[in-house]
Amino acid sequence: MADFLTERNEAIRAAEAALDHLYRARDLLGSAGNWGLFDIFAGGMLTSYIKRSKMSEAQAELEASREALRALAREVRDVEHAGAFDIDTSGFLSFADMFFDNAFLDMYVQAQIGEAKRQVDGAIGQVEALRDRLTRLG
Repeated sequence: MADFLTERNEAIRAAEAALDHLYRARDLLGSAGNWGLFDIFAGGMLTSYIKRSKMSEAQAELEASREALRALAREVRDVEHAGAFDIDTSGFLSFADMFFDNAFLDMYVQAQIGEAKRQVDGAIGQVEALRDRLTRLG
């Protein structure tokens, strides 16, 4: 029983670590989206720079969340009766730097930010549900 609880607690900690990165990515994507809207309607070089900076930070958090989700999957495999766990991280958008700044590209980037945020929200929901299921196993 002690081994089960140890493995379960390790999986819960791994879920929390993944959620930390996902929450941070969601916040950064929200910020990038806000700057993106400003960039579309009244932006310039500074707002484009800030938006791209937020996107880069979000990308780093998405990469960290992928690693954390891999670690979580390994930990969940160690927990008996935890059930199947699979989150597809291949859909996370990979942001490319934009060198041309115009309204059409800004709207395209805005759509990418929105899609990435939806994907992160979905992953958050899945990991929160798994964490809750693991907590009830004890």
